[in-house]
Amino acid sequence: MWQKKGVIYKPDGSLAHSRSHAQVPFAYKHPDFLRVYFSSRDDNGYSRPTFIDVDYDDPTKILYIHDRPVLELGGPGEYDETGAMPAWFVDMPNGDIWLYYTGWNRTWNSYRLSMGLAVSHDGGLSFTKMFRGPIMDRSIENPLWAAQPSVIREDDGTWRMWYISGHKCEYIHGYPEPYYRGQSATSTDGIHWKISDVPTLDFDDFLHAVGRPSVFKEDGIYKMYYSYRHTRDYRIDRNQSYRLGYAESVDGEHWERKDNLVGIHKSENPEDFDYQMIDYANYYTHNGKKYLLYNGNGFGAAGFGYAVWED
Repeated sequence: MWQKKGVIYKPDGSLAHSRSHAQVPFAYKHPDFLRVYFSSRDDNGYSRPTFIDVDYDDPTKILYIHDRPVLELGGPGEYDETGAMPAWFVDMPNGDIWLYYTGWNRTWNSYRLSMGLAVSHDGGLSFTKMFRGPIMDRSIENPLWAAQPSVIREDDGTWRMWYISGHKCEYIHGYPEPYYRGQSATSTDGIHWKISDVPTLDFDDFLHAVGRPSVFKEDGIYKMYYSYRHTRDYRIDRNQSYRLGYAESVDGEHWERKDNLVGIHKSENPEDFDYQMIDYANYYTHNGKKYLLYNGNGFGAAGFGYAVWED
Protein backbone atom coordinates (compact mmCIF):
# COMPACT_ATOMS: atom_id res chain seq x y z
CA MET A 1 0.00 0.00 0.00
CA TRP A 2 1.00 3.59 -0.53
CA GLN A 3 1.60 5.48 2.70
CA LYS A 4 0.83 9.17 2.36
CA LYS A 5 3.52 11.47 3.75
CA GLY A 6 1.91 14.87 3.27
CA VAL A 7 2.05 17.96 1.09
CA ILE A 8 5.40 18.93 -0.41
CA TYR A 9 4.63 22.27 -2.01
CA LYS A 10 1.92 24.80 -2.75
CA PRO A 11 2.76 28.23 -4.26
CA ASP A 12 2.43 31.13 -1.82
CA GLY A 13 1.49 33.58 -4.60
CA SER A 14 4.60 35.74 -4.30
CA LEU A 15 5.97 34.93 -7.78
CA ALA A 16 4.36 36.52 -10.83
CA HIS A 17 4.44 33.33 -12.89
CA SER A 18 3.26 31.19 -9.96
CA ARG A 19 0.32 32.80 -8.20
CA SER A 20 -1.49 29.48 -7.81
CA HIS A 21 -1.40 25.75 -8.64
CA ALA A 22 1.40 23.22 -8.62
CA GLN A 23 -0.14 20.84 -11.13
CA VAL A 24 1.04 17.59 -12.80
CA PRO A 25 4.29 17.14 -10.80
CA PHE A 26 7.11 15.23 -12.51
CA ALA A 27 10.08 13.72 -10.66
CA TYR A 28 13.36 14.44 -12.47
CA LYS A 29 16.29 12.76 -10.74
CA HIS A 30 19.58 14.58 -10.14
CA PRO A 31 22.51 12.87 -8.38
CA ASP A 32 22.15 14.87 -5.16
CA PHE A 33 18.53 16.04 -5.14
CA LEU A 34 15.15 15.51 -6.72
CA ARG A 35 13.88 18.18 -9.07
CA VAL A 36 10.10 18.38 -9.31
CA TYR A 37 8.75 20.12 -12.38
CA PHE A 38 5.14 21.25 -12.31
CA SER A 39 2.67 23.63 -13.93
CA SER A 40 1.84 26.91 -12.20
CA ARG A 41 -0.52 29.77 -13.08
CA ASP A 42 -0.15 33.54 -13.33
CA ASP A 43 -2.68 36.31 -12.69
CA ASN A 44 -4.43 35.52 -15.98
CA GLY A 45 -4.69 31.82 -15.18
CA TYR A 46 -2.11 30.98 -17.85
CA SER A 47 0.01 27.90 -17.09
CA ARG A 48 3.79 27.65 -17.39
CA PRO A 49 6.25 24.97 -16.23
CA THR A 50 8.66 25.65 -13.38
CA PHE A 51 10.33 23.56 -10.65
CA ILE A 52 11.54 23.12 -7.09
CA ASP A 53 14.44 21.01 -5.79
CA VAL A 54 13.83 18.79 -2.76
CA ASP A 55 15.71 16.40 -0.53
CA TYR A 56 15.53 12.75 -1.59
CA ASP A 57 15.10 11.36 1.91
CA ASP A 58 12.59 14.01 2.97
CA PRO A 59 10.87 15.58 -0.07
CA THR A 60 9.07 18.05 2.18
CA LYS A 61 12.51 19.66 2.72
CA ILE A 62 12.62 22.20 -0.11
CA LEU A 63 16.15 23.12 -1.17
CA TYR A 64 15.38 25.59 -3.93
CA ILE A 65 12.38 27.29 -5.57
CA HIS A 66 12.94 28.43 -9.15
CA ASP A 67 11.95 32.07 -9.62
CA ARG A 68 10.83 31.95 -13.25
CA PRO A 69 9.18 29.62 -15.76
CA VAL A 70 11.42 27.24 -17.69
CA LEU A 71 9.37 27.64 -20.87
CA GLU A 72 7.53 30.68 -22.16
CA LEU A 73 4.20 30.74 -23.94
CA GLY A 74 3.79 30.72 -27.69
CA GLY A 75 3.00 33.73 -29.84
CA PRO A 76 -0.41 34.93 -31.02
CA GLY A 77 -2.40 32.15 -32.63
CA GLU A 78 0.06 29.42 -31.68
CA TYR A 79 -1.09 26.22 -29.99
CA ASP A 80 0.47 27.20 -26.63
CA GLU A 81 -0.55 30.85 -26.59
CA THR A 82 -2.47 30.64 -23.29
CA GLY A 83 -0.75 27.79 -21.48
CA ALA A 84 2.15 25.33 -21.44
CA MET A 85 1.82 22.40 -19.04
CA PRO A 86 4.76 19.97 -18.61
CA ALA A 87 4.07 16.29 -19.21
CA TRP A 88 7.28 14.26 -19.59
CA PHE A 89 11.07 14.75 -19.65
CA VAL A 90 13.43 12.52 -21.64
CA ASP A 91 17.23 12.53 -21.34
CA MET A 92 18.92 12.44 -24.74
CA PRO A 93 22.31 10.84 -25.53
CA ASN A 94 23.92 14.23 -26.28
CA GLY A 95 23.01 15.64 -22.85
CA ASP A 96 19.95 17.58 -23.98
CA ILE A 97 16.60 17.14 -22.24
CA TRP A 98 13.42 16.90 -24.26
CA LEU A 99 10.23 18.20 -22.70
CA TYR A 100 6.91 16.92 -23.97
CA TYR A 101 4.20 19.33 -22.91
CA THR A 102 0.57 20.31 -23.39
CA GLY A 103 -0.18 23.58 -25.14
CA TRP A 104 -3.40 25.38 -24.21
CA ASN A 105 -5.59 27.53 -26.43
CA ARG A 106 -8.59 29.12 -24.81
CA THR A 107 -11.69 29.18 -26.97
CA TRP A 108 -14.79 31.33 -26.61
CA ASN A 109 -16.47 28.78 -24.35
CA SER A 110 -13.87 26.11 -23.52
CA TYR A 111 -10.28 25.20 -24.43
CA ARG A 112 -8.25 23.24 -26.96
CA LEU A 113 -5.15 21.16 -26.16
CA SER A 114 -2.21 20.14 -28.35
CA MET A 115 1.08 18.40 -27.74
CA GLY A 116 4.37 20.29 -27.97
CA LEU A 117 8.08 19.48 -27.78
CA ALA A 118 10.83 21.68 -26.30
CA VAL A 119 14.53 21.14 -25.64
CA SER A 120 16.96 22.20 -22.90
CA HIS A 121 20.69 22.63 -23.46
CA ASP A 122 21.44 23.79 -19.89
CA GLY A 123 20.43 20.84 -17.76
CA GLY A 124 16.76 21.70 -17.52
CA LEU A 125 16.94 25.30 -16.30
CA SER A 126 15.34 26.58 -19.49
CA PHE A 127 13.64 25.11 -22.54
CA THR A 128 12.93 26.38 -26.04
CA LYS A 129 10.31 25.12 -28.46
CA MET A 130 11.70 22.79 -31.11
CA PHE A 131 8.88 23.63 -33.53
CA ARG A 132 6.37 26.45 -33.74
CA GLY A 133 3.61 23.93 -34.34
CA PRO A 134 2.50 20.95 -32.24
CA ILE A 135 3.81 17.42 -32.73
CA MET A 136 0.29 16.06 -32.19
CA ASP A 137 -3.05 17.82 -32.46
CA ARG A 138 -6.68 17.14 -33.26
CA SER A 139 -6.94 14.65 -36.09
CA ILE A 140 -8.92 11.67 -37.34
CA GLU A 141 -7.68 9.71 -34.30
CA ASN A 142 -7.98 12.65 -31.88
CA PRO A 143 -11.27 14.38 -32.78
CA LEU A 144 -11.00 17.15 -30.15
CA TRP A 145 -7.41 17.26 -28.95
CA ALA A 146 -4.30 15.34 -27.76
CA ALA A 147 -2.39 16.05 -24.55
CA GLN A 148 -0.30 15.01 -21.52
CA PRO A 149 1.97 12.32 -23.01
CA SER A 150 4.02 9.80 -21.04
CA VAL A 151 7.05 8.76 -23.11
CA ILE A 152 9.54 5.88 -23.01
CA ARG A 153 12.54 5.46 -25.33
CA GLU A 154 13.12 1.72 -25.61
CA ASP A 155 16.56 0.08 -25.78
CA ASP A 156 16.02 -0.77 -29.46
CA GLY A 157 15.43 2.90 -30.31
CA THR A 158 11.64 2.68 -30.54
CA TRP A 159 9.72 5.49 -28.87
CA ARG A 160 6.42 4.78 -27.12
CA MET A 161 3.84 7.27 -25.96
CA TRP A 162 0.67 7.09 -23.89
CA TYR A 163 -1.53 10.17 -23.84
CA ILE A 164 -5.08 11.46 -23.43
CA SER A 165 -7.24 11.88 -26.50
CA GLY A 166 -10.33 14.10 -26.57
CA HIS A 167 -13.25 12.44 -28.35
CA LYS A 168 -16.43 14.43 -27.74
CA CYS A 169 -18.07 17.23 -25.75
CA GLU A 170 -21.48 17.38 -24.15
CA TYR A 171 -23.16 20.42 -22.65
CA ILE A 172 -23.68 19.84 -18.92
CA HIS A 173 -25.15 22.68 -16.83
CA GLY A 174 -24.61 24.87 -19.88
CA TYR A 175 -20.86 24.15 -20.18
CA PRO A 176 -19.23 21.96 -22.87
CA GLU A 177 -17.59 19.14 -20.90
CA PRO A 178 -15.03 17.03 -22.82
CA TYR A 179 -14.74 13.26 -22.78
CA TYR A 180 -11.21 11.92 -23.20
CA ARG A 181 -9.72 8.45 -23.09
CA GLY A 182 -6.26 6.88 -23.05
CA GLN A 183 -4.45 6.36 -26.35
CA SER A 184 -0.99 5.16 -27.40
CA ALA A 185 1.44 5.79 -30.25
CA THR A 186 4.90 4.74 -31.48
CA SER A 187 7.71 6.62 -33.20
CA THR A 188 11.18 6.16 -34.64
CA ASP A 189 12.38 9.67 -33.77
CA GLY A 190 10.21 10.91 -30.89
CA ILE A 191 8.71 13.58 -33.14
CA HIS A 192 6.52 11.88 -35.74
CA TRP A 193 4.02 9.47 -34.21
CA LYS A 194 1.89 6.57 -35.46
CA ILE A 195 -1.27 6.35 -33.36
CA SER A 196 -2.67 2.97 -32.38
CA ASP A 197 -6.34 2.30 -33.02
CA VAL A 198 -6.52 0.28 -29.78
CA PRO A 199 -7.61 2.49 -26.82
CA THR A 200 -5.25 2.32 -23.85
CA LEU A 201 -8.07 3.12 -21.42
CA ASP A 202 -11.52 3.19 -22.97
CA PHE A 203 -14.71 4.85 -21.79
CA ASP A 204 -17.10 3.08 -19.45
CA ASP A 205 -20.06 4.05 -17.24
CA PHE A 206 -17.81 6.09 -14.94
CA LEU A 207 -14.57 6.68 -16.81
CA HIS A 208 -15.45 9.73 -18.89
CA ALA A 209 -12.02 11.36 -18.69
CA VAL A 210 -8.47 10.10 -18.06
CA GLY A 211 -5.95 12.43 -16.45
CA ARG A 212 -2.20 12.24 -17.00
CA PRO A 213 -0.94 8.66 -17.54
CA SER A 214 2.36 7.86 -15.83
CA VAL A 215 3.93 4.77 -17.44
CA PHE A 216 7.03 2.83 -16.41
CA LYS A 217 8.47 -0.64 -17.02
CA GLU A 218 9.08 -3.06 -14.17
CA ASP A 219 10.10 -6.72 -14.54
CA GLY A 220 9.33 -6.56 -18.25
CA ILE A 221 5.77 -5.32 -17.67
CA TYR A 222 4.42 -1.91 -18.60
CA LYS A 223 2.66 -0.34 -15.63
CA MET A 224 0.58 2.81 -15.44
CA TYR A 225 -0.83 5.10 -12.79
CA TYR A 226 -3.54 7.42 -14.04
CA SER A 227 -6.49 9.43 -12.77
CA TYR A 228 -10.05 9.15 -14.00
CA ARG A 229 -13.41 10.77 -13.32
CA HIS A 230 -17.03 11.18 -14.33
CA THR A 231 -18.12 14.20 -16.37
CA ARG A 232 -21.08 15.43 -14.32
CA ASP A 233 -20.36 17.64 -11.29
CA TYR A 234 -16.78 16.38 -10.95
CA ARG A 235 -15.57 19.80 -9.79
CA ILE A 236 -17.87 19.87 -6.74
CA ASP A 237 -18.88 16.26 -6.00
CA ARG A 238 -16.07 14.11 -4.59
CA ASN A 239 -17.98 10.98 -5.66
CA GLN A 240 -17.67 12.09 -9.29
CA SER A 241 -14.21 13.66 -9.14
CA TYR A 242 -10.75 12.34 -9.98
CA ARG A 243 -9.41 9.25 -8.25
CA LEU A 244 -6.30 7.22 -9.10
CA GLY A 245 -6.24 4.01 -11.09
CA TYR A 246 -3.66 1.41 -12.05
CA ALA A 247 -3.21 -0.77 -15.16
CA GLU A 248 -0.70 -3.24 -16.63
CA SER A 249 0.29 -4.31 -20.14
CA VAL A 250 2.56 -6.95 -21.64
CA ASP A 251 2.99 -5.23 -25.00
CA GLY A 252 2.34 -1.57 -24.12
CA GLU A 253 -0.70 -1.43 -26.40
CA HIS A 254 -3.29 -3.69 -24.80
CA TRP A 255 -3.92 -2.79 -21.17
CA GLU A 256 -5.74 -4.44 -18.29
CA ARG A 257 -7.15 -2.16 -15.62
CA LYS A 258 -6.32 -3.33 -12.11
CA ASP A 259 -7.68 -0.42 -10.10
CA ASN A 260 -8.02 -2.64 -7.04
CA LEU A 261 -4.19 -2.65 -6.85
CA VAL A 262 -3.75 1.14 -6.95
CA GLY A 263 -3.13 1.24 -3.17
CA ILE A 264 -4.03 4.90 -2.63
CA HIS A 265 -7.33 6.76 -2.39
CA LYS A 266 -8.86 10.12 -1.51
CA SER A 267 -8.65 11.09 2.13
CA GLU A 268 -11.73 10.69 4.29
CA ASN A 269 -10.77 13.78 6.31
CA PRO A 270 -12.43 16.92 4.89
CA GLU A 271 -9.48 18.99 6.13
CA ASP A 272 -6.93 17.15 3.96
CA PHE A 273 -5.63 18.47 0.66
CA ASP A 274 -6.77 15.31 -1.18
CA TYR A 275 -10.30 14.95 0.23
CA GLN A 276 -12.17 16.27 -2.82
CA MET A 277 -9.96 14.59 -5.41
CA ILE A 278 -6.66 12.80 -5.97
CA ASP A 279 -5.06 13.06 -9.40
CA TYR A 280 -2.10 13.49 -11.80
CA ALA A 281 0.24 10.97 -10.16
CA ASN A 282 3.88 10.46 -11.18
CA TYR A 283 5.83 7.34 -10.13
CA TYR A 284 9.58 7.20 -9.45
CA THR A 285 12.09 5.13 -7.49
CA HIS A 286 15.14 6.02 -5.40
CA ASN A 287 17.52 3.77 -3.46
CA GLY A 288 15.21 0.81 -3.86
CA LYS A 289 12.13 2.64 -2.58
CA LYS A 290 9.03 3.49 -4.60
CA TYR A 291 7.48 6.96 -4.53
CA LEU A 292 4.39 8.62 -5.91
CA LEU A 293 3.91 12.34 -6.43
CA TYR A 294 0.30 13.44 -6.81
CA ASN A 295 -2.10 16.36 -6.76
CA GLY A 296 -5.16 16.80 -4.60
CA ASN A 297 -8.04 19.26 -4.49
CA GLY A 298 -8.63 21.84 -7.17
CA PHE A 299 -6.63 20.10 -9.91
CA GLY A 300 -3.37 21.20 -8.28
CA ALA A 301 -4.59 24.35 -6.53
CA ALA A 302 -3.92 22.61 -3.19
CA GLY A 303 -0.37 21.73 -4.24
CA PHE A 304 1.20 18.30 -4.53
CA GLY A 305 2.11 15.65 -1.99
CA TYR A 306 3.91 12.32 -1.98
CA ALA A 307 3.51 8.76 -0.83
CA VAL A 308 5.95 5.89 -0.22
CA TRP A 309 5.21 2.24 -1.03
CA GLU A 310 5.27 -0.07 1.97
CA ASP A 311 4.59 -3.80 1.58
